[in-house]
Amino acid sequence: MQLTENTMNVLKNFSTINENIVIEPGKQIKTISDAKNIIGKAVIDNEFSTEFGIYQLPEFLNTLALCDDPSLEFEENFVSIGDKTGVSRAKFYFSNPEMLTRPTKDIVMPSAEVSFALPADTLSKIKRAASVLGHTEVTVSVKNNVLCLTVLDSENSTSNTFSVDVVGEYSNDDFNFVLSIDNLRIVPGDYNVKLSSKLISHFANQTHPIEYWIALEKNSKYGV
Repeated sequence: MQLTENTMNVLKNFSTINENIVIEPGKQIKTISDAKNIIGKAVIDNEFSTEFGIYQLPEFLNTLALCDDPSLEFEENFVSIGDKTGVSRAKFYFSNPEMLTRPTKDIVMPSAEVSFALPADTLSKIKRAASVLGHTEVTVSVKNNVLCLTVLDSENSTSNTFSVDVVGEYSNDDFNFVLSIDNLRIVPGDYNVKLSSKLISHFANQTHPIEYWIALEKNSKYGV
C-alpha cells in the first residue's frame, strides 16, 4: 500500500491534535486531543483492513519520509516500509490500541445559533493577526449588523484588535462566542462553521470529507 497525498495531509494534521492514534478498519480515521476539546474525523483515500495503534504519529510520518515513495506492508504487530528501489527499509511496531486515546463515540452537534462560511484566506489572516498582536483568542460577534471575527485579548478592553467580516446567519445578535486560536488545528481550506450556545463548534471542509468539533471557551456568551 502507498499512502496518497490526501491521506498523508490528514495524518500530518491529526498528529498536531494528538500524537497517538488508533486506525480502525475502513477509510475513516478519527482523533481526539488529550484535553478532549478537539475531535477530528476524515474519510481518506486509502482503506485499512485491520485495526492498529500508533503511539507516536509524528515519528511514524518521519519514518515514512526516510524512504522515497514508501510502500507499506502490514503485519500483525508492525508495518514494513520500503522505498521504490528496495534499498531502504524500515520496521515500525504498533502500540496496543487500548493504551491510546481515541474518540469513544461520534459527536451529535446541537442546534447552532450561528453559522458562517470561513474561507481559507480569512482563517490564515486570523492566525497571522494573532501572531502579530500576541493574542490567543478570536471572537465571533455582530458589529454594525455584520457578523465578524475579531482577534483580541478578551481580558483587556484596550487591547489592539483585528477584525474580518464573514458571510453567515445568526438567530440573535446578542452573543460573543470565543475560540482559542491554538485549537484551530484544521487542514487548510474553506469551511462551513456552526457555533452552538452549548459551547461547541463544528468545522466542515467544503471540498474534502474532513470535519472537526472544537470546544468554545467558557467565557463565551449568548443571549445576555
